[in-house]
Amino acid sequence: MADQPGVVSFDEAPVTMRYRLSVILFASTGVIDFFDFFVVGFLVSVLAPKWHLTFGQTSIMLMSAGIGAMLGALASGFLADRFGRKPLAVVGVLICGLSSGAIALIPDDGWILFAGLRFFVGFGLAGGAAAGVPAIVEFAPTRHRTLITSLVGVPVAFGVLSASITASYLLPMVGWRGLAAVGFLPIMLAVLTAVVMPESPRWLISKGRVREAQVSIRKLYRVGDQTFALPTLPAASPARFADLLTEQRRFWLTVLTWFGASTANYGVFLWGPTIVALLLGVAPQDAAKMFILVSLAGVLGRTGFAFLAHRVGRKPCGQLMGYGTAISLGLAASFHSDFVGSVPLFLVFLMVGALFFDGGFSSLAPYPAEIFPVQLGGRAVGLAQLANGIGKIAGPLCLALIAGSDNPVLPHATASAVLPAFIFLAGSGLLVGLAFTFLGVEPHGRPVSLFGGNRIGKATLEQATAETAA
Repeated sequence: MADQPGVVSFDEAPVTMRYRLSVILFASTGVIDFFDFFVVGFLVSVLAPKWHLTFGQTSIMLMSAGIGAMLGALASGFLADRFGRKPLAVVGVLICGLSSGAIALIPDDGWILFAGLRFFVGFGLAGGAAAGVPAIVEFAPTRHRTLITSLVGVPVAFGVLSASITASYLLPMVGWRGLAAVGFLPIMLAVLTAVVMPESPRWLISKGRVREAQVSIRKLYRVGDQTFALPTLPAASPARFADLLTEQRRFWLTVLTWFGASTANYGVFLWGPTIVALLLGVAPQDAAKMFILVSLAGVLGRTGFAFLAHRVGRKPCGQLMGYGTAISLGLAASFHSDFVGSVPLFLVFLMVGALFFDGGFSSLAPYPAEIFPVQLGGRAVGLAQLANGIGKIAGPLCLALIAGSDNPVLPHATASAVLPAFIFLAGSGLLVGLAFTFLGVEPHGRPVSLFGGNRIGKATLEQATAETAA
């Protein structure tokens, strides 16, 4: 009870198996969701010549998920702050899986229907992230939060890797439709999430639902029958996206870092297989095999950034991500037609770049939910996913605009567009580095703020609990 001596904050208690399963489930969902998102690069490398598509048509197919992500982020971020993390996380994964798998059923030459389904893939992916990321941040004990939330982002890179491996080996056997049908897998994870994952106790506390929060705490932390002195505060007014503007520095930091990082990352991974196949004159499945190396570099980078963030903090990691991306993609642009022996330098510099433009996401992904208060957490991640969606459009669009959207996707047109397009992607990485340098804030080792904005003030969970107990 609140007046019992010796009561300690639940944040200091050991975690339960339910907690571990929730984290593992969230990480697994990220793998399959990102498989669904990135496999489109390999599908397009097959369908562009098969369906005689132009750069404009192909870019619409690649960009449509970004448009869906923007709307999914806006809707789910708002709803996750209003109705909770768990229901929106489940619905987002379901939408992503159903839409991705349904691509296998479209008719030949149905690039418009393809683009429409990809819209809902992006909608579901961003929607699930806008609810799931703050849930994992809010679940985590402060003492381990930076490492745990970063490590959850590491398996996501296996989504890109699994897309590369699956495309390289399944495409010759089952064709593009069979590869697309793998996209139905997230449906199973959505069901497991509904069964295993509890609601965020910090979100429940921020809504004044203290009794439900006590139940959720016991599911996530080994506290026995203890109850805690949790703050009971006046009900806040309904959630609004305008509330994010009360934190202007964090607002612009989130927008700039996520736009720059997403533009570089999606530009490389969505156009990369097509560029490699055309520049080197290899089959799409062979280009997919080459991109396994780029994907592996991303896995290595995410692992390194996870441990580095725990050691030095988020801000230095953000600077390293941005400046490393700028240098490596600038080199890829400059040497895109050069070889060392039979090894293309373009591919080498993409592998080096993946350490940064993909690896840095393990530190960047939980960042908005850490620097904004819990009451704004869903909208903060929604804002990040909105900027992410814009980057998903800008990355693929840059090559199409430079090459000419009406031109067929052919080697000559692609080669002439690589240098300016990748200089643009390198500039996107530079934007990330500069934003962290001049706007970055450091959440490492600090409790997540429970309340924020002008309505209640920025008391941390621990401070609010202590004041209530006193």
